[in-house]
Amino acid sequence: MTRDAERLLRTAVHDLAGDGRPTADLLPGAIARGRRVRRRRRITATAATAVAAVIAITGPFIWLRPDPVGQLTGAPTVSQTPPATPVSTPPPPTAGPPPTVGPPPLTDWKGQPFELPGGWLVVGGTSTGGPASPGLVLDRDQGRYRSISGYDETWAAPKGGFAAVFDYDRRTETGLLDLDTDEVRWVRTGGRILDPQWSPDGSKLLLTLSAKTPAGHSFGVLSVKGRLQIFTVDAERYFCTDYCQFTWLPDGKRVALAQTDPAGARSESVRHPRRGLQIFSAVTGKPTNFIPVRGDAAGPTAWSPDGRLVVVQGQHSTQLVVIASGEPLRELPVSDAHWVAPDRILYLDRPARWAVLVDTAGTVLERRPIPPDLAELRILVAPA
Repeated sequence: MTRDAERLLRTAVHDLAGDGRPTADLLPGAIARGRRVRRRRRITATAATAVAAVIAITGPFIWLRPDPVGQLTGAPTVSQTPPATPVSTPPPPTAGPPPTVGPPPLTDWKGQPFELPGGWLVVGGTSTGGPASPGLVLDRDQGRYRSISGYDETWAAPKGGFAAVFDYDRRTETGLLDLDTDEVRWVRTGGRILDPQWSPDGSKLLLTLSAKTPAGHSFGVLSVKGRLQIFTVDAERYFCTDYCQFTWLPDGKRVALAQTDPAGARSESVRHPRRGLQIFSAVTGKPTNFIPVRGDAAGPTAWSPDGRLVVVQGQHSTQLVVIASGEPLRELPVSDAHWVAPDRILYLDRPARWAVLVDTAGTVLERRPIPPDLAELRILVAPA
């Protein structure tokens, strides 16, 4: 008798002992029964291994799945201990109505004002950096767009009449182009840093300038009549590093400068951390108040009409922030955002060639495609 046969015999004898039935030939029956026992054990072991493999594969997907609330609200996902008893999965929320999609632009879209979701208009477009391409300005009297050549940058005013032009061969000067006469008044403003910005009424141009001294930040306010005021602020007291651009507040009388958090870690790979926004008078250059908004405001249309919220570029994302507390409410896809109504925000996604209207909850209400040649420019928008 082989060793396997002996082991099977013992197993079968043990199983048959309770039966109390005699057998004429114990060995063949015992071997057959032992084989059946071994087959059942092999099947059971295989099934257990398969179940363990399934759990090993699906377990990470179940427990590491992102929290849907965190995805919708922008709140950080918190790891939670899985429940001991199964919990029924709630049905998915009912989808709201799809956003309205505006008509595609005409082939010759420049022959009329290009209206954006929310009722605002494209008032111009400019290249930024070389190689330069012709700028674009909306002639409100003619109801069409004009192509402006001969300049590296063309920044149309929001209410028409003027455009700021720049020639890289005249780096210390700013040109004021009168769209009625096509004449340019060149004003020596000093070296410009980052983008210029028109006041909401189109009467003044805000320039972030090269510092007069290593210890100072400078900004200039240039009127359409050519009057220039330059103000320098103390760089040690109002500490700023990385994208230190002065931007208008909605009243056109004050400007903001983001302040770097001196205790925060700074890196070349991300924007430097902010501690808040310092506000200055655009008339005297003196500091007025400090706002605990930790990010960079894009300009006068980034502030909500009721003065409660502002869209800022944070370290890693664009955020909608409560002005009084500095608390972020949610994220937005891009920082090129404009309040077009008390509860409506228009943002321009140029890489995707979409102009999108959302509410303050982030729900997409309307979208319209942007012409490809317009999407290649920095787009300037304003109320109709």
